[in-house]
Amino acid sequence: MSPLADTPSAPPAAPLSGAQIRGYLPHRGAMCLLAGVRTYSRDAIECLATNHRDPAHPLRARGRLGTACAIEYAAQAMAVHGALCADGPAEPAGALLAVRDVRFLVARLDDIEGDLVIACHCLARDARGAVYRFRVAAAAGPLASGRATVQFTPLARAGHV
Repeated sequence: MSPLADTPSAPPAAPLSGAQIRGYLPHRGAMCLLAGVRTYSRDAIECLATNHRDPAHPLRARGRLGTACAIEYAAQAMAVHGALCADGPAEPAGALLAVRDVRFLVARLDDIEGDLVIACHCLARDARGAVYRFRVAAAAGPLASGRATVQFTPLARAGHV
């Protein structure tokens, strides 16, 4: 069952590997946190991450990966979703503008067994940005959830010329 059980079901698109999605993210190297896309539709995406237990994880602080890092996993899933569902020839860059209603259900991610499942559902989208509901979960259950607002910016302004 998808971590966003109330997400309307749609025929899923084919899974994508981490190598296939790297071109959709501005991040490079270890900061590309997603291992792949399990499924996506026009309204939702579900991604996997496997690096949360890596001692060399770039977001670790004081030897641990705090649950607040789940927001970065979700933001990367939203970026991939936006690129996969782009209406035009080039999707503008996005910036995480705000997160709301965030709930952290565990203290850290680095001690979670198994893969992380990052599910994002697009609630609204226009030329200026999008609003998503997100949930990060593992086999044992939900770990973090919330809503995020993404603002689209022209690529030249975002420094991606």
